[in-house]
Amino acid sequence: MATVQTSPAPPAPHTVRHGVEPLRAGQGTSFIWHKLHSLLGIVPIGAFLLEHLLSNFEALKGPVAYGQQVKFLNSLPLVRVLEWVFIFLPLLYHGIYGVYIWLRGKANVVYYPWAGNWLYLTQRYTGLIALVYIGYHVATQRFMGVSLPENPGASFFKVQHELANPWIVAVYVIAMLAVCWHFAYGVWLFAAKWGITPGETARRRFGYVCIALGVLLAGMGLASIWAFVGPRYQNAPKNVPLAVLGAPASTGALPHRMAFSRSPEARS
Repeated sequence: MATVQTSPAPPAPHTVRHGVEPLRAGQGTSFIWHKLHSLLGIVPIGAFLLEHLLSNFEALKGPVAYGQQVKFLNSLPLVRVLEWVFIFLPLLYHGIYGVYIWLRGKANVVYYPWAGNWLYLTQRYTGLIALVYIGYHVATQRFMGVSLPENPGASFFKVQHELANPWIVAVYVIAMLAVCWHFAYGVWLFAAKWGITPGETARRRFGYVCIALGVLLAGMGLASIWAFVGPRYQNAPKNVPLAVLGAPASTGALPHRMAFSRSPEARS
């Protein structure tokens, strides 16, 4: 009896799904580390970024207001414990594990040149820029030169002196844009991966919110940089007296003689 031989069915075409893959359990310990990495990017790192930008925005009011803000932050109870537990250690983990994720991943911008792949690649590079910049910024402003926790009145001049170098200004501007992009897109990724914005419509709408957030934060950061390099406070003193910092200031500006005098006494 003759038999009919049938050829095997052709394999189904490979399809690539759009969107963001959610974080799911059952992926071993990497699930926990990914969850922790994602969460720390929002709390406490994201919260600290917002606070830091708001504090730096005080520079627009002048050296007194900026010094008062630095003095206030360093007068918080257990500030050194808070600094390490909620800033330095989370930053170290988020940065190092982010580099680890980058080294293990691959952006398919050649084979699949979709927006998601370009966003993935941009997120990795902006994260690397942010990591290097934050390390430099913390080293120079927190651990080198004048100790600002003990001398908050010197905070404005210390930043202004560093930004007297136009190359450093360029680094600050690039880093500010990279940090704000990384955070804004990170918020969008967090909402998508944690199931807060299910569906393409929700993610698209929330994307507009994140774009507005990134633009707002970048504008605040660039305005703060301008406060240090602009002409308004170019003759700020090296150290605002603590008596001035302790007094209420409506505008945050120094008295005219102290702020704008070019004499050595005013800048000592």
